[in-house]
Amino acid sequence: MIIDKETDFVLFSELIHSQDEYRPAFERIKTILNKHQINYGFLSDTKDIWCRDYMPVQVSQYKFIQFKYEPSYLKEYLDLQSDPAVVLASNGLTAEHSNINLDGGNVINWKDKAILTNRVFKENPTIEPNKLKEELERLFDTKIFFIPDIKEDMTGHADGHLRFVDSKTIVVNELKEEFKYWQTGFQKMIKQTGLDYIEMPCFEHKDQKESAIGVYVNYLEIGKLILFPIFETEGNKDLEAVAKIQTVFPDRIIEPININEIAKEGGLLNCVTWSIKK
Repeated sequence: MIIDKETDFVLFSELIHSQDEYRPAFERIKTILNKHQINYGFLSDTKDIWCRDYMPVQVSQYKFIQFKYEPSYLKEYLDLQSDPAVVLASNGLTAEHSNINLDGGNVINWKDKAILTNRVFKENPTIEPNKLKEELERLFDTKIFFIPDIKEDMTGHADGHLRFVDSKTIVVNELKEEFKYWQTGFQKMIKQTGLDYIEMPCFEHKDQKESAIGVYVNYLEIGKLILFPIFETEGNKDLEAVAKIQTVFPDRIIEPININEIAKEGGLLNCVTWSIKK
């Protein structure tokens, strides 16, 4: 599979700069991308800004898998449910179609392995779990491993919990901040994969429990650049988190950025971007 540091182009929903509430955050993102000469573009005919979820997963340079995008958390909000077929056609893109219902934000991968939460089984109740796993492994041409989804989390995505550093290591939210059942499932995955892990600071903003404020692992990694979220709010662990990510990625350019206008809506930098290798 294509890994984040191999990507060289990033796309956003055009809503991120056309809607007043998100434009200031995007202007800050744009300034950093321009500074480092990262190419970017916009996707038309989207219904919300979370383009990671409804866009295809890139398996190789010329192979993209487009999953069905009918998440249960949007069944009462169809006005916010982008149609991948419309988005692909409007933007001149093609992909191999799969009938599996899966959000892109629930796929965290390295070249030879991917980690998803078990929310994918709940979103595909008519497919026997082993068959679902086998089909995902066939589509991705890699091994698939699972961690629990957080029951209270609307989306149940993996990108709010962990990210790959290299073939042997992941970063994960501080385990003491996670539910016991999640810790148990996480350790099961670690035993299966043999991965090492580095714990990242995290915190829950007391006034915005549905927001992504406090989730440092939801960064954008593109080439040698990492746009890293900071929050500058009460109880933040910004300094500790920036120091940790600089230690984890000593060979990368780390650019801290506050996009709380977006974070308060429940997502961060990985969520609002679709980064690909062109």
